[in-house]
Amino acid sequence: MIRYVAYFRVSTARQGQSGLGLEAQQAAVRTFVGTEASIVAEYVEIESGRKNSRPQLQAAIVHAKQEGAVLLVAKLDRLGAVLN
Repeated sequence: MIRYVAYFRVSTARQGQSGLGLEAQQAAVRTFVGTEASIVAEYVEIESGRKNSRPQLQAAIVHAKQEGAVLLVAKLDRLGAVLN
């Protein structure tokens, strides 16, 4: 069984406008995971996409490595500036 650590990020200014609010991200991840896998942990960050400091993302990465799990995000743009 595949195990996932989920990471969700919302920005307070645009979370409702973009369709990527916390609930929408969680629903997308749960639909993707389905019943054939499990989510072992969830990390939530409320932070602008312009800021590179993401302590919850770092914690999620460490947790995924420790568990031998896959880090899962609803959409790549939720990682924001970290990818740049």
